[in-house]
Amino acid sequence: MPGIPFRDHGIILFDGICNYCSRWVDLVMENDKKDHFRFATIQSETGQKLLHQKVFPSQNLPDSVILIENGNMFFKSDAGLKIAKKLDFPFSLLYGFIIFPKFIRDRVYDFIANNRYKWFGKKEICRVPVTEEENKKFLS
Repeated sequence: MPGIPFRDHGIILFDGICNYCSRWVDLVMENDKKDHFRFATIQSETGQKLLHQKVFPSQNLPDSVILIENGNMFFKSDAGLKIAKKLDFPFSLLYGFIIFPKFIRDRVYDFIANNRYKWFGKKEICRVPVTEEENKKFLS
């Protein structure tokens, strides 16, 4: 897969077995009226190819949300806030949290990410598109 595709769209990689992450993707799709985002699970072949275009030490591979936009990858709170910025009101207001130092934002993000399975559970199989509209937004 040469280069990062979909230059006109941000690509959100997410944990497809996480119930919280799947619900969050539903929320993003419902509030992305400008059709900015495309989606792939981290566990999918496409997600793995996109993820491995960057070099990560194996112990530091991201496992929750990643945003690929304009050839760059954003992680943790940066990804979440940049996604929120593109969504409809009132979710776009969440971008205001960017004023907090990254190390504080990422600690909050890590706390939620590290507890997401315990609090929200996980599935046996990854989230897949269920409607024709969703199918257009998911990368295979």
